[in-house]
Amino acid sequence: MTEVEKKYRKWIIAMSIVIPLAVAALFGVNLRKLGYDVKPLSFLPPIYATINGLTGVILIIAVYAIKKGNIKLHERLIKLCIAFSISFLVMYVAYHMTSDSTSYGGEGLVRYFYFFILITHILLSIIIIPFVLITFVRGIAGAYERHKKLARITYPMWLYVAFTGVIVYLMISPYYS
Repeated sequence: MTEVEKKYRKWIIAMSIVIPLAVAALFGVNLRKLGYDVKPLSFLPPIYATINGLTGVILIIAVYAIKKGNIKLHERLIKLCIAFSISFLVMYVAYHMTSDSTSYGGEGLVRYFYFFILITHILLSIIIIPFVLITFVRGIAGAYERHKKLARITYPMWLYVAFTGVIVYLMISPYYS
């Protein structure tokens, strides 16, 4: 483990625990139901779904860049994906703090498919946090072999989370009020 990795280890552990707990806690807070006069941020879901999709596309481009040997472009694109993921999270929480939850109205097999995608998306979105952070730190620390080894796991998981976020949005969007 490099000195840079040691330096960030506690932060990675803390963020891997705090982020999911904070999202879960804030998800249950509805400012309107608490008496605050806030308008629902109903315009946010298509924006954060688009950001999820862009994250997936940029991840693909970032992998292409590194395969072509363009380390600087790869690093910039991964930083952009991280920034997009943070933006998504802020908008997602803000939406849910100001809006009522939407129930999925589909029936039959499509309902099972929706919940399978939703549950795997949620679980992997929690699991992916330390993977992204450790992979990123290994890259900036210059531990390229270990970075590459972990990136082979991180990349498909992150891609799955990004694109299933779009699928979940597309499937539930007809039921938004």
